[in-house]
Amino acid sequence: MSSRQVFEHSISIDATVADVEQCLTHQDLMHRWLNPTLRCEPIGDWSTDLGAQSRFVIQLPLGKPTLLSTVVERQPGLIVWAFQGFFNGQDRWECRPQTGATQLLNRFEFEIPNPLVEAGFQWFAASWTQRDMAAQLRRLKQVAETQASR
Repeated sequence: MSSRQVFEHSISIDATVADVEQCLTHQDLMHRWLNPTLRCEPIGDWSTDLGAQSRFVIQLPLGKPTLLSTVVERQPGLIVWAFQGFFNGQDRWECRPQTGATQLLNRFEFEIPNPLVEAGFQWFAASWTQRDMAAQLRRLKQVAETQASR
């Protein structure tokens, strides 16, 4: 039986909420901070509007596991993607305004329905995923701060 897991990271970014949000809503900017092995492919036209769908494809040497994701919550400064596949859960991105900056919170909440996949994830990928989430936030910070200085 799978158990729900939550990975949460945040970072302070010297940019406005609008600048940070652009890094989440513009596909070209998103691919500048996503892990290079991860591609986000729209189903139809690219959008982060409520109900928009995309595929997150992990490009591995032995295959390309894919998660179908749907925007299930959307407000200015907030995007929540729900996903299904070898992981089921949500990926929440929330921009919180601060004086002269934005606090970006990423909450990855999921369960892995297949016990073998879950065991492999725990053995091999859980700590890597945590580190990668933090690294993505650092890359997103750099992209957003570069955008803000333009």
